[in-house]
Amino acid sequence: MGGPMIELVCNLHSHTRFSDGEGTHREIAAAAARAGLDVVGVTDHNVWVDGLQGYYGRVLLLVGEEVHDPCRHPQVNHALILGAERELARLAASPQDLIHAAQERGGLVFLAHPVEFSPPWLQSRLGEPALPWVDRGIQGFTGLELWNTMSEFKARLSTPLHALYYSWFPQRFLRGPFPEALQWWEQLWLSEIPAVAIGGADAHGHAYRLGLFRRTLFPYEWLFRAVNTHILLERPLSRRPDEDWLLIRKALQAGRAWIANDLLGSSHGFRFEARSGHRRATIGETLRRAGAVQVEAVAPLPGEFRLIRFGNGCVARGRGRAFRHLILEAGLYRIQVYRRGRLWILTNPIRVV
Repeated sequence: MGGPMIELVCNLHSHTRFSDGEGTHREIAAAAARAGLDVVGVTDHNVWVDGLQGYYGRVLLLVGEEVHDPCRHPQVNHALILGAERELARLAASPQDLIHAAQERGGLVFLAHPVEFSPPWLQSRLGEPALPWVDRGIQGFTGLELWNTMSEFKARLSTPLHALYYSWFPQRFLRGPFPEALQWWEQLWLSEIPAVAIGGADAHGHAYRLGLFRRTLFPYEWLFRAVNTHILLERPLSRRPDEDWLLIRKALQAGRAWIANDLLGSSHGFRFEARSGHRRATIGETLRRAGAVQVEAVAPLPGEFRLIRFGNGCVARGRGRAFRHLILEAGLYRIQVYRRGRLWILTNPIRVV
């Protein structure tokens, strides 16, 4: 594989008492540290809190915002904004204006839980509607929150019995992004819209009541051990929050990232590259061919590798801790790795031209 890059484990979607979460910024940072995160994002609903971004021990806490239009019914179009350093909720009624304003301030915009489902009983009894992104003509956003833990949980609750089952065995509902979300994501790339995929917790720390049972089903720490975004930096962090945010922003914009269900085993150390002659590219980069292209991936634990070509599906498989495959065609290629029959790792693509 190529030269060393600095890997960070991030979760960029959580909520505090400033909106509808249970914890404080400091408590969320502490939970992130216990879970092994390097970066955690607080994105309260229509609230940007100044003065709290920075290092809490070893964890860098980023303060962003999840913006939506509360006057729109049904509720849709939630945008995760990081790095704008300004309250932008007043622009929620126009998603395109919101995105432009965030861009102008150097912010990143990810469409939160862009495809979402909610069973009828959950909507009628608990008031939990689906909150997808429906205005698909917008431009200029950074990417999609392709895999959202709590969004997937909601969708898996076909009946109240499912809710009770998954409340005791929560790790079993995590299967991966919805096929409709994956299809939309690939269509964006094939339409020359490089939408970066991230995964997030959507952590609130709520306690839920199911009959006689009341418990916190998804503590912050548990969620921060589940679906995370791993990013690759060009150099180490300086522990100066403003400088480090610029490094993180650059990596996210480039798509040097993969999503992992780290409950199946830490994916730290995973790498995916393509090389042709003396040229190399890693996740989020473009490789100009000088003949055939060797695709290589390594994982810290054994799994089943699948090489996916956007628009064509799986083109090669392999098992173990390392994967190699020779490709001859240009295209967008990503890796998915499975462990114990479940999706473990999903990468952003390498573009081969």
